[in-house]
Amino acid sequence: MNSPGPRRLVVIMDPIASIKPAKDSTLAILLAAKARGWQLHYATLDDLWLLDGVAHARLAPLDVFDDPSTWFRLGEPAAARLGEYDVILMRKDPPFDTEYVYATYILDRAESQGALVCNRPRGLRDMNEKVYTAWFPECCAPTLITRDMRHMARFLEEHGKAVCKPLHGMGGRSIFVLEHGDKNRNVVFETLTDYGRQFAIVQRYLPEIVTAGDCRILLVDGEPIPFALQRIPTPDDNRGNLAAGARAESRPLNARDRWLCSIIGPKLRAAGMYFVGLDVIGDYVTEINVTSPTGIRELNKKHGVDIGGTLMDALAGHLNAA
Repeated sequence: MNSPGPRRLVVIMDPIASIKPAKDSTLAILLAAKARGWQLHYATLDDLWLLDGVAHARLAPLDVFDDPSTWFRLGEPAAARLGEYDVILMRKDPPFDTEYVYATYILDRAESQGALVCNRPRGLRDMNEKVYTAWFPECCAPTLITRDMRHMARFLEEHGKAVCKPLHGMGGRSIFVLEHGDKNRNVVFETLTDYGRQFAIVQRYLPEIVTAGDCRILLVDGEPIPFALQRIPTPDDNRGNLAAGARAESRPLNARDRWLCSIIGPKLRAAGMYFVGLDVIGDYVTEINVTSPTGIRELNKKHGVDIGGTLMDALAGHLNAA
């Protein structure tokens, strides 16, 4: 545990000047931290380095405001040792590329040197948001991960209709819905696998997305927020992503949702994955989002909850127990 006084939080994110403040979940978390008296510090991946095994960053003091015209103010940056801070909030958006992986190694060192990292760097590396569903097959619809285009074609024939997507995408990018007999299926498989040179994922199509949407369930320290964010596709699109134009609604969690969370949540908590988003269509989990889950602002507004505050209180509890 670090020195007494106000808790100190470092946020690592994409440029804060470029966010959409009314929708940004990272800003919601930072506002909750500020309300609890935490000191905030800001960095991007460009600001991180290792020197003789010690994790460093160029950190700027940060103040945040719930104001769509002026939502942040930065102070003069200075070099600091990351392990001397209480919490490091890793909120860099995908793509999950080699640069992201290198950043997690730096955060590993910061963790070993005293900081609590949210989410834990090892989990960020190990839990690919699409592949990690394979650890919970009882919670998921039939799913295939392969580079073999013939295998993909057989899966599509077996299930009649399928969703095909890359393993590294986000925001609805490069998601295809195919029916058996579709003459575009071969070119889709070729595109996603780069002619059999990279893995892609194929899942049985779940028709509930049309009426009930692609539902985001947020887990804080393994426990679900009691409302799901429904992302309902437009009539001319298959994608339940807000970035792709889906409509945001919400609903209370049902018994099946809570069962899914009871299976997956404890394992996430044990792995130090403090803030995670489960994507659920109908009765099944389709993705487990560990990098920078969103949906806080929409659920806070619709239901008067404070999800960022719930997360900060959970992190404070872990610090107090250390």
